[in-house]
Amino acid sequence: MSASLNYKSFSKEQQTMDNLEKQLICPICLEMFTKPVVILPCQHNLCRKCASDIFQASNPYLPTRGGTTVASGGRFRCPSCRHEVVLDRHGVYGLQRNLLVENIIDIYKQESTRPEKKSDQPMCEEHDEERINIYCLNCEVPTCSLCKVFGAHKDCQVAPLTHVFQRQKSELSNGIAVLVGTNDRVQGVISQLEDTCKIIETGYEAPLRQGQAAASGSGNGSDSEPARHVFSFSWLNSLNE
Repeated sequence: MSASLNYKSFSKEQQTMDNLEKQLICPICLEMFTKPVVILPCQHNLCRKCASDIFQASNPYLPTRGGTTVASGGRFRCPSCRHEVVLDRHGVYGLQRNLLVENIIDIYKQESTRPEKKSDQPMCEEHDEERINIYCLNCEVPTCSLCKVFGAHKDCQVAPLTHVFQRQKSELSNGIAVLVGTNDRVQGVISQLEDTCKIIETGYEAPLRQGQAAASGSGNGSDSEPARHVFSFSWLNSLNE
């Protein structure tokens, strides 16, 4: 059995509801569509009131009554795609209602009013209303008591979930401490190697300069060989020191 924690499913459901809500926002009032919802020829939706407001703003010289344009016909542009919407003699009331969107809004509001599930109460996927409170040591998954008595884990060894949690938490903390200590030792070795490299570079440059000076001051080929010996012995002595 694949046991899942309830808070994971709750998180996915909440994300789905949030995504759905974004699709139900009117681009004019920036609120959830208010019924009736009208669909434009370009397939975008508006609250009928918002569509009427856009129409009045686009046709300010048309006569109105009670805040509603009474003249027939007219045009305005869709606020989402700027497509020109041409109205017939019924004005915005001639636009088709989007009953599908209105039904989705009703369902969304019903789901939103339901009490939220407690995310801190993991429940068993196989047994409704049964809390996950034990851990199967054989399958290495959390499960519930009914799964141990009657379900897929009846022949498995189990332990209290809180005990397993504390043990694994302690093991993880110890592992982190070991990694931190190892990292400190590695950094110490790296620092020592860097210091050693600096010492070697310093000890190499000094006899090199001495050898170059001796070679340049000899003036003939017969003295070049002793100069090389001076350089070699000086470099070896610096290493021995």
